[in-house]
Amino acid sequence: VLLAESGGGLVQAGGSLTLSCAVSEDFSNYGMGWFRQAPGREREFLAAIDRSRGVKTNYADSVRDRFAISGDNVKNIVYLQMTSLKPGDTAVYYCAADLSGLGSVRATDYAWWGQGTQVTVSM
Repeated sequence: VLLAESGGGLVQAGGSLTLSCAVSEDFSNYGMGWFRQAPGREREFLAAIDRSRGVKTNYADSVRDRFAISGDNVKNIVYLQMTSLKPGDTAVYYCAADLSGLGSVRATDYAWWGQGTQVTVSM
């Protein structure tokens, strides 16, 4: 599975961005997650699509009210819509595929990763 993120960039605090993750194949049975990693910090879970029992979404508490994950199974793209961005959201953002479909919060459960896209939020 090949994953390619896009849509990162520089945005002012309070602004919005939508990240895209192009998936090389039909991901309708995969758990899909978004993570981020800031310099000197561990990779952090943000959001995931869980297909273990129907389709549901999981979010980290820190982004639950500001970020939204969605998927387009026709275009094979997973999105992360981000609003009310803060300087603390500055990081490299990654999408990942979990072939078990669980949409885990643990990075170690994901076998496939994109190369990441940089998001920088200025004051």
